[in-house]
Amino acid sequence: MEFKTVDHWDEEVWQKWRSIYYEAFGEKGAKAEKIIRNMFRKQTCFFHIAQDESEVYAIALSGKLRGTTILLIDYLAVREKHRNRGVGRMIINYIISWSINREFDSIVIEVEAEQTPENLARIRFWEKCNFMLLPYIHHYRVVPEPYQAMVLKLVPEAELPEKGEEVFHLIERFHKKSFQGA
Repeated sequence: MEFKTVDHWDEEVWQKWRSIYYEAFGEKGAKAEKIIRNMFRKQTCFFHIAQDESEVYAIALSGKLRGTTILLIDYLAVREKHRNRGVGRMIINYIISWSINREFDSIVIEVEAEQTPENLARIRFWEKCNFMLLPYIHHYRVVPEPYQAMVLKLVPEAELPEKGEEVFHLIERFHKKSFQGA
C-alpha cells in the first residue's frame, strides 16, 4: 500500500477519492465538491489517499487551522470492505508522519458526541491512535448532532488549546473559510 498527499486540486485523485468519501459521508454532512474545490483554491486543505495500483483503501481531507501549527482532520474514511484490517491506523500513522515533516505540532479531529455504539466505536479508534477526548460538547447552529474534539500532540511543546471551546473556535473559523466564496 502506498500513501499520497496532494495540496492542490487534482481531478485524478478526486475521482479515486470521491467514492469512499460519499460512501462514508454522503448522508452525514459531506461537503459538496464545489466547497472542497474552494478549499483547494484557498490553499487550506490536503487530500490524503492510501492505495495500491488497483484500489483506493482509505482517504482523508485535512486542513491547517489558521494562525496555528495544528492540522485538522476534517474527514477520514476507509472503504467499507477494508475496515477492521488496520487500514485506518495505517493512514493515521502516515498522516502523523506527514504532519511532523510539515512542521505541524498537533492534530485535531471532531467526533460526534452522542453516545451511540457507532460513535463510541469511533472514539475508541481515535483513542487507540493516542488521541485524547476533550470533555467540552459543542453544538453547531447548522447541524443537529453535538461534537467533541479529540487532540493529539505530535511534540511535547505543542501549544494546543486545552479547552474544547477554544479548539472549536479554531475549527469553526476553518469551516467558515471553507464555505466563503464557494
